[in-house]
Amino acid sequence: MQIKRLFVFIFLLIPCFLIAQDMEPEEVDLNQENVVIQDSVPSSRIDPLSPSRAAFYSAVLPGLGQAYNKKYWKIPIVYAALGTGIYFYIDNTNAYNRYRDAYKSRLAGFDTDEFWGTDPDGNPLSSPQISNDGLIRAQQTLRRNREVSILVTLGIYALNIIDANVDAHLLQYNVDENLAVKPHFKFNEMDATTNLGLTLDFKF
Repeated sequence: MQIKRLFVFIFLLIPCFLIAQDMEPEEVDLNQENVVIQDSVPSSRIDPLSPSRAAFYSAVLPGLGQAYNKKYWKIPIVYAALGTGIYFYIDNTNAYNRYRDAYKSRLAGFDTDEFWGTDPDGNPLSSPQISNDGLIRAQQTLRRNREVSILVTLGIYALNIIDANVDAHLLQYNVDENLAVKPHFKFNEMDATTNLGLTLDFKF
């Protein structure tokens, strides 16, 4: 029975000897209560000016900040959104100019504008298809739509800058798992024993 207990005791001591042999002497400082074994994973360098630089690039040329952050797939989205806003602005401007020119033509006494209408023989109708009040309301609506298009385009331009800035911030956020869980070696000076374990760190 004693031989079995001795056998089990020796079997349990073998891993401790293996661990002690693997550790280099300079890694353990007996004068310190806790010695942290640092991992060899190099941490990425943090550039505090990177977010502002990305925002500046996107302000100068939309999409350039996304290219700086290596988020190339966002560049077509930026230009598609900006192009949509510019398209509606140009379309509303052209339609507004048409109604405005027709209204000015009627104020000058002409009845040949495109909104007056003609009969099958090509002669102007006795009364216009769209009245003067209709032309005024159309101009007001198109002017409002044009202003909305400008605001939407400017909003997309601002979002392009904000997106580049936020992306640059997130790219520097440390999510390395090796920095979250670390092995530690603790030397107890009272009874000259050592303990091995893992330390879980939360850093905000």
